[in-house]
Amino acid sequence: MSEQPDIAEEATEILGREVRRLRELPYGELQRYLEPDAFEVESPSGRTFQVEVTALWDDRKRSNLRIIVAIDDSRGWRFRDYRSNDFIIAPDGSFIGEA
Repeated sequence: MSEQPDIAEEATEILGREVRRLRELPYGELQRYLEPDAFEVESPSGRTFQVEVTALWDDRKRSNLRIIVAIDDSRGWRFRDYRSNDFIIAPDGSFIGEA
């Protein structure tokens, strides 16, 4: 009998996948998340997670975008740690604060 993956592990995996997908998008497309977007994702084990993507201006010039991705199990916060990740992108497509 195979063990079902831990909910936190699944959430972390989905979160990472979504962040990688968003990092591939151009700056102009990421601006659409200035109005938050939420959607559901089903994991391979059949669990349903809600993912929310939000963009915020990260500087006074309103040029750099901070993209925030958060995930929950769509029934409330059932796992111990809040799961979120973010990155900052400049208009030229470079990532701020990364080597």
